[in-house]
Amino acid sequence: MPRRSRDRDGATPAESDTAAGREQTRRRVIEAAIDLLEREGRDAVTTRAVAVAAGLQPPAIYRLFGDKDGLLDAVAEHGFAAFIAAKHVDPDPQDPIEDLRAGWDLAVEFGLTNPALYTLMYSEPTRATSAAFKAGMEILMGRVRRLAAGGWLRVDEEFAAVIIHATGRGAVLTWLSLPEDRRDPALLTTLRETMIAAVTDRQPAVQEAGPAGAARALRAALPEQTTLSDAERHLLREWLDRLAADG
Repeated sequence: MPRRSRDRDGATPAESDTAAGREQTRRRVIEAAIDLLEREGRDAVTTRAVAVAAGLQPPAIYRLFGDKDGLLDAVAEHGFAAFIAAKHVDPDPQDPIEDLRAGWDLAVEFGLTNPALYTLMYSEPTRATSAAFKAGMEILMGRVRRLAAGGWLRVDEEFAAVIIHATGRGAVLTWLSLPEDRRDPALLTTLRETMIAAVTDRQPAVQEAGPAGAARALRAALPEQTTLSDAERHLLREWLDRLAADG
């Protein structure tokens, strides 16, 4: 079988001449970089080593990614995208708190399964602006909103998301920093349950789902409200009465 010809970068003509071909070459480079990263560590991911592993010439890496930092950013973005693809999102979970536990466990499992890639993904704060990272955070915010809508949320939605993300990230990076003989699974369970206790209530504050139930719950707690003036409290009560009546 004759060998396919390649251009001076090492790509086949089909890979060089079409957008799909260039994307195929780009994916081949990213996969080669991830393989080097997981087997030999971040220092092994040089443009020359990645080019050799991908069957390309080093100048191709610069044309595709700009420089080594651009390549590492692409690898991290690929990691975020792979993590999102592995997520199962239930739009209407029977138990929102168990759904939160499952999502946290999945995030931690991904980090422990892909330690070098995970460390790269979270080594630069600027990667929080990546499209795949933002998509992952939207999935998390969806879980948080369902908790809030059901009356389970103890803290503000944004703050809850920060706590959930920080504990998961901290759990993985702490676990990876420990010698293997000191890696106690109880650490992960304790961090997860601490997160659950910090962001959720044992019983829902709102017994009936929906705006009407939420309005009734807030109306019941309104006499304890001290940050509103009498006029503001009166106006809020009027609004809550109307919302509750809709139910």
